[in-house]
Amino acid sequence: MKDFKGKVAVVTGAASGIGRALAERFAREGMKVVLADVEDKPLGEVRDAIANGRAEAIAVRTDVSKAAQVEELARRTFDAFGSAHVVCNNAGIGMGGPMWQVPLRDWEWILGVNLLGVVHGIRAFVPRMIEQGEGHVVNTASIAGLVSAPGMGAYCATKHAVVAMSECLHHDLAGRAPGKVNVSVLCPAWVKTRITDSDRNRPASAPRSEAGAPSPEDKMIEGMVRAAVEAGIPAEVVAEKVLKAIVEEKFWILTHTNTKPMVEKRMTGIVEGRSPEFVAPR
Repeated sequence: MKDFKGKVAVVTGAASGIGRALAERFAREGMKVVLADVEDKPLGEVRDAIANGRAEAIAVRTDVSKAAQVEELARRTFDAFGSAHVVCNNAGIGMGGPMWQVPLRDWEWILGVNLLGVVHGIRAFVPRMIEQGEGHVVNTASIAGLVSAPGMGAYCATKHAVVAMSECLHHDLAGRAPGKVNVSVLCPAWVKTRITDSDRNRPASAPRSEAGAPSPEDKMIEGMVRAAVEAGIPAEVVAEKVLKAIVEEKFWILTHTNTKPMVEKRMTGIVEGRSPEFVAPR
């Protein structure tokens, strides 16, 4: 896709972070933007900011873990603008801890948002994009979808799944809609977002655990993650890379070059049959 002006972009998780940066970048290209998120007030603020920049935007409160709400998002998109040319399945949450200590309700929450949110986006939008004969899907995974790390089992499980689904979607579309609908998978490392504050959107179905106080090790890991996120690259940098990937029809979007040796080491280890080894980015 080379020309964005007048076309339509849909972004989930658009109220903050990478989602907001994507929406604002698409708007600057002259696109009409459909914003989706569970946070009503910030979502409205992003819509107003885009409208003040003289771009068209609508906000649709959407819990991506619910298939019916994502289908409604698609319906609202096509009712308002008649098409969807770029769909960013971007909404996501983060959580940590040893896998056996993550409560089942938290597993269900993160799987619902990070994994099923992408499934629902694909099911709701891709058939419509195939029918219109044009489109680009961007699924937000993570570098945690290409490597694995201690204390991130639940998160890594969802992001590895998003990478695999994106690859399969690429193959499916190559066979059924060659050259018409393309796919990219976004695999960023640390980005300055609010992902460490995911609890602000914790649903009633996943109340905060009343377990005992976190261990000193857990506190240390949480502090390190928060510091890394705070020192991460701006979300606007990620948005630029996504736009470039859409123009160039690139599948892989790795935002941090220093993560490539980690990926290479893991893949080499698989081929050579070595046990997993975690190596932090340099």
